[in-house]
Amino acid sequence: MFQGVMTALVTPFKNGRIDEDAYRAHLERQIEAGVDALVPTGTTGEAATLTIEEHQHLIQITVEQAAGRVPVIAGTGSNNTAESIALTQAAKSFGADGALLISPYYNKPSQEGIYLHYKAVADAVALPQILYNVPGRTCSNILPETVARLAKVPNIIGIKDATADLAQLTRTMLACDENMHFYSGDDATVMPFMSLGGAGVISVVSNIAPKTMKLIIEAVASGNYAKAKDAHFAYQHLIDAMFCESNPIPVKAACELLGWMSGELRLPLTPLAEANLSQLIAVMTAFDSGVERFSL
Repeated sequence: MFQGVMTALVTPFKNGRIDEDAYRAHLERQIEAGVDALVPTGTTGEAATLTIEEHQHLIQITVEQAAGRVPVIAGTGSNNTAESIALTQAAKSFGADGALLISPYYNKPSQEGIYLHYKAVADAVALPQILYNVPGRTCSNILPETVARLAKVPNIIGIKDATADLAQLTRTMLACDENMHFYSGDDATVMPFMSLGGAGVISVVSNIAPKTMKLIIEAVASGNYAKAKDAHFAYQHLIDAMFCESNPIPVKAACELLGWMSGELRLPLTPLAEANLSQLIAVMTAFDSGVERFSL
């Protein structure tokens, strides 16, 4: 089982191309900080604007750099089932430990279509797979009964839930009867998510503050809710700043402020607005979780 803090990695660009040196350095930074898994080529990694070749190359780089020290869960989702199968097969061939697959977007499939999409990928590729439910991006919601059906499919081991709907999370957990692992996809609600029995988080904010997220996860796991609550509140303004515009615009700006990489994005994403950048700088300058602070 994958568990703990799993970072949804940004993809550094330089003059329109993947900045491999900056990316490898970022992977090392994450591993040294103690994250439990690396998740390349997802929403935060701007997978939607990567070519197939770039997508596969990033997965390969991540596996190489991780060198078995932490698991790699490759983003291989698409609204095209055949493409998802091909990307997942490629991830397996490179040595990825698992795959994260976004629910098909734009097509607006029915619950049966969503079920058959995920089942087709799982049937085609013998690799642990995590569903990804993010209605704000896909315009669909994987309902509890659909998740319960998918929990019975070999290779499907978990779901990343980015709904921030704890009532739906509870209903889904009940429907799955402990046959599925649950991963938070919403940084702002990690503490309550974990308290309900979550296995971990696939996090955006852990790109820049992985130790604080690790503190929350470990504190909840050990039953130290007072410690988890302190870290949760310390994180709040930073999380707000990280999502003041569409992800990954703010987090890439934060990485650039820290001198780790260019904040370059690919259209249609555009640089963080000046007012939001000023607020981000103020929040990062003031941030101190007890285990992490920034020096800008």
